[in-house]
Amino acid sequence: MQQNLEKIFKIEITDESLFKKALTHPSFTKENNINSLENYERLEFFGDSVLKLAVSEKLIKKYPNSNEGDLSKIRSIIVSDATLSKVSEQIGLTDLIILGEHAEKTGERNCTSIKACVFEALLGAFYLDNKKEEIFKFLSDILEPYINEVKENFAKYNSKEILQEYTQGKTKELPKYTLLEELGPKHAPIFRVQVMYKDEVLATATGRSKKDAEQKCAYEACIKLGVINE
Repeated sequence: MQQNLEKIFKIEITDESLFKKALTHPSFTKENNINSLENYERLEFFGDSVLKLAVSEKLIKKYPNSNEGDLSKIRSIIVSDATLSKVSEQIGLTDLIILGEHAEKTGERNCTSIKACVFEALLGAFYLDNKKEEIFKFLSDILEPYINEVKENFAKYNSKEILQEYTQGKTKELPKYTLLEELGPKHAPIFRVQVMYKDEVLATATGRSKKDAEQKCAYEACIKLGVINE
């Protein structure tokens, strides 16, 4: 485990016990009657703050002329489970997660939120292992292309706000999002959502989360209304 993590992050590990906790899902400690303090939950709680601080520092330096609202929006996308899950897969963390037998059988290794939680827990572990500068550098490098993609396609990621401003400017009415159905297994659901305005269905879209599906809906609606040029 230690060698794998050091190879992935290119950071030397001092306290291996921290990183074992960071990789351990609650299902494993529960099934094996191990104290819950030995799973990733506390480290994930801390790692969430480490991530936000690192990303905030990165954005404030990278975009000196952007306002707080835009920076906050970019950060919310970068620290989302969807993005962190992709990063976790990219660097090869998925196979290292320590799951209980039932969770393994039901395919939870591929659960977006679990992959994101483990990544955050590892950030917390590195910080507590006195590797703040190293893990901030790692995050700056690994998240660079994700940040660039969001910035370059900001309208796409900000579609819900853009659509709301448009409809309120026209009639003061808000677009209405409705969950049509939830598909797929529990650990990897697909949500189908539609958005309506003035009793007209503007768009329908699917996503790995309701928020993702709503954002896609809003983007299609903005294109249809001519608010965003594709």
